[in-house]
Order: sequence, then structure tokens, then C-alpha cells
Amino acid sequence: MSMTLKPRPRGPQLLQITPGSSFAARQTMAWRDIREAMTLWRFCWSMAVLDIKIRYRGSMLGPFWLTLSTGVMVAAMGTIYSTLFHIEMHDYLPFLAISQVLWGYVSVLVSDSCMGYVSSEGMIRSVRMPFTSYAARIVLRNLLILAHNIVVIVAVDLFMWNFPDPLIAAAAIPALAMWLIDSLAISVLLGAVCARFRDVPPIVASVMQMAFFITPVIWRPALIGEDQWMLPFNPFFTLLEVLRAPLLGEIPGPMVYLSAFVSSLALCGVSWALFTRARGRIAFWV
Repeated sequence: MSMTLKPRPRGPQLLQITPGSSFAARQTMAWRDIREAMTLWRFCWSMAVLDIKIRYRGSMLGPFWLTLSTGVMVAAMGTIYSTLFHIEMHDYLPFLAISQVLWGYVSVLVSDSCMGYVSSEGMIRSVRMPFTSYAARIVLRNLLILAHNIVVIVAVDLFMWNFPDPLIAAAAIPALAMWLIDSLAISVLLGAVCARFRDVPPIVASVMQMAFFITPVIWRPALIGEDQWMLPFNPFFTLLEVLRAPLLGEIPGPMVYLSAFVSSLALCGVSWALFTRARGRIAFWV
């Protein structure tokens, strides 16, 4: 049996370079990514539960250690700052408990989102999965931790016997839905940006630390008196207030709702624009 090899044709070879996907094609692939992630919600939930089990492996209380530390911090800070700010403990402690629990969710979510794609480098390069599933995994994991920390809020309300009106507290439901959408948007946004630019996570950490002090988390908005009109320009305040105020039995003002909606819309728009542009490059950035 003989085999002959044909020589390659001599002469100049043509290298054809085609442009990237069109705008419409990138939009279609991004929507497909989200739809595929939604069909994998059970897998995302299982991975989120697994993350918590691995993080607290060998611990007696598990994630309730974080709940216990949050409760101790709220009790200590409530005692100290109610004296410093000359505020009644009955009014200040529920405010502080809700603020600390919600801000803890935001700060940990932002920190986890910065390393969302980088920490999943091995899975991204070996398994074909929608990129939004990694962001959903982060959101679900932090939602589980938030559910554990709600125990602190309930304990403070029972201790102070201070419960919000159920009809007013129901206003927190649409605010919570907006929080979930924003959480997914910020996970996708920061995950992609931090995968491309590794200097961004320390910058984000510094911004979050500064935002903690300029946002009414440990101090009530009434303490700045007539300057309260500036607070709606702080997106951290408005996104926090739309969920915190109903849980305190208060209805946020129209400027708070407007600012929160505009901030949420801007965040989702920027996240979507970046995701549609960078989705095909994330695997190379990690």
C-alpha cells in the first residue's frame, strides 16, 4: 500500500480576518447567556450552598457565627452611639440593626463580585457555562447569609418590642426585587472589570470604605438637619433607604424612590453594555 503526499501550493497565502460579531449578534448572545443561566438555577443554588458549607466547614455554628458577631456589634455600637448622638435606644437600635445587616450584604457582595470570575478561572476554562451563572451564584450565596442575619433584626425588634406596620413593611417587597436585579448587575459588572484590570479590587474596597462613612448607616439622616436634601444624590443612601425605611415603619420620600430608580437603571444599563461587549473575552482575561 503506497501513500503519496501532495505538496502544498506555493505562492502567497491569503489570511482572511473577519470582524467581531455585530451589535445585534452580541445582544442575542447576551440574552441567550441569561436564559441559560436561568435554566441552571438549581445548579447555582447548589453551588451557593456548597460555598457556604466549605467556608464554614468544621464550625459548630456555621454561618451563624457571622450572625452572632453582627448581633454583638449592633449591641455594642447601639449602646455607644446612642449616647454619643443623644438618641433614644428604642429608636436607634432597630435602625442600626437593619442598617448593619443590609450594608453587610452590600459590602460582601461587592467584595465577592470583584473576584467572581477570577476565582472561577478553572471552571471557566474547562466547562462551558453561561457567565451570568457565576454572578447568580454570588448573589444566592450572599442572600443565604442575609437570611441568617435577619435573625439579628428580629431579635432587636423583639427586645425593643418595636414592629413596623405590616402594610408599610410590604413596601420592602418591590425594593427587595430591585436589590436582586441590582445585585446581579453589579456582580456581572465588577466581575468583568476586575478580571480585565486587577488593580480595580483595591480601588473598589477604598470606595466602599469611604461610602460607609458618608452614608447614613451608623448615623441617622436627621442628624445633618437642613442638609438632608443632599442625601438623594448619594446612590448608596437611596438604594439602602428604599428597603430600610419600610422595615422601620416609614415611607421613603418621592426623591428617594426617584434617585433609587435612576441609580438602578444606570447600573443595569452600564452592566448590560459592558457584558454584551466583553462576554466573549472574559475567558481570556481570567
